Amino acid sequence: MPNIKSQKKRVITNQKANDINVAKRTRVRNSVKKYTAAIEAKDVALAETLLKETVSLINRAKSDGIYKDNTASRKISRLSKQLDNLKKEA
Repeated sequence: MPNIKSQKKRVITNQKANDINVAKRTRVRNSVKKYTAAIEAKDVALAETLLKETVSLINRAKSDGIYKDNTASRKISRLSKQLDNLKKEA
């Protein structure tokens, strides 16, 4: 534990920021899980709406600095590819 007053404040601030970032990352993961479940259930309409929401969450997380640009792009690309493959099967 730091002895300097400003560093004590900094520890608290960092912890709050970390909690917020973990919550945002969890929100993205949960959204991806719902989307994947819709893909496995072969529900195209639901998957399309969930894709929109998931991409929005990923882009927001990217702009907040939680995900790097390439990571966000890779995630979005993989999700889109799953939907495309599902549409080709149907």
